[in-house]
Amino acid sequence: MLKNLTNRFMSSSLKRKIRYVLSLDKRYWLDIVLLLLIVAAIIYFATRPKHQEPVLPNVEVSTVDTATVNIYGEYVGRIRAQQFVEINARVEGYLERMLFKEGSYIDKGQTLFVIDPRVYEAHVNRARAQLNKAKAQAQKADRDLKRIEPLYEQNAASQLDLDNAIAAAETANAEVTVAQADLTQAELILSYTKVVSPISGYISERVADIGTLVGPSAGKSLLATVVKSDTVRIDFSMTALDYLRSKDRNVSLGGEESTDKKASYITITLADGSEYPYKGLVDFADPQVDPQTGTFSVRAEMPNPQHQLLPGEFTKVKVLLDLRENVIEIPQKALVIEKGGAFVFVVRPDGVVEKRFIETGPETDNKVIVERGLKRGERIVTEGYHKLKHGMKVNPIEAASESGDSQNAEAESL
Repeated sequence: MLKNLTNRFMSSSLKRKIRYVLSLDKRYWLDIVLLLLIVAAIIYFATRPKHQEPVLPNVEVSTVDTATVNIYGEYVGRIRAQQFVEINARVEGYLERMLFKEGSYIDKGQTLFVIDPRVYEAHVNRARAQLNKAKAQAQKADRDLKRIEPLYEQNAASQLDLDNAIAAAETANAEVTVAQADLTQAELILSYTKVVSPISGYISERVADIGTLVGPSAGKSLLATVVKSDTVRIDFSMTALDYLRSKDRNVSLGGEESTDKKASYITITLADGSEYPYKGLVDFADPQVDPQTGTFSVRAEMPNPQHQLLPGEFTKVKVLLDLRENVIEIPQKALVIEKGGAFVFVVRPDGVVEKRFIETGPETDNKVIVERGLKRGERIVTEGYHKLKHGMKVNPIEAASESGDSQNAEAESL
């Protein structure tokens, strides 16, 4: 009975609630629904994932431009003196004096050594006496001839007497000529006892000591050497292929400068790694190739006013092989090499990169000449290309060096 009363009570209470709810205004329900929708929208917009813009990779770019490029080759060269003269004793005798300081600079014609001259002075005196004797005989023969000639005209002397007088005079005059030649030769040999330098330059240490018997027949003729090194010569070898290519270049290798070709110059590196301040002119190229080495010899002359370059030492030679005008040159770091060839990434005006294969030429100072595939004004990627693919969009940043150059140019213009 109690259970039935409870069910009745619950039922009546629920019914009253339902009737109350149904009695509410419809506008109230609309407000509640609208509020729920607003709350749901706020929760949706607050919790939904945000849209992220794609991050473009940053790459360093450089603008392609044309320039005049010098193309060099590097070789091993050997320095030698412009003149290297051996001072030899031309006559035999004992070495009496040395009139120079070893290793010093000497002038052309300066006396270096004195060989005992007494024997050769005696030869000169004898030759001079023979000359005087011949002259006296020649004078007597001339006087005899002058006496015979008027006698012959008066028929007081025969034809034989005249002929004998003429022959005697001619013989005496010939003896004078022979005696004069002997004297000249004796004086010349005497002059050889004073050994003089044929050139100006630096002299080596003496080879023979004072008191030594020197001369060609004594087996010891070399006395010292003189080196002229105000200007030195640089000898080096180039391959036959370099020679063939030089014919089509704008630089004259070993020839004179002309209207269509420039003269070739060299620079060398000193032992401490620094570059020598002077340039040398290539003045000779051997017209034939050594069949054993496949190379040909090239020579250049270089000034050496401070005598920094020593004859006999080796050095690294940098030779101007060609001069290319209005060519495209790009940094070597921008070049990518693979099996299919060499390529660069070109940034188009819309920021999209293009993988472009190019034909490369010679390399110079960490740069590469581009023969085909690029044109002036295009921009290429120099840093960051390892993360790129053809067709990607990038954020190009001008290379620092180029911006720095432009700033310097603007400063100079101001």
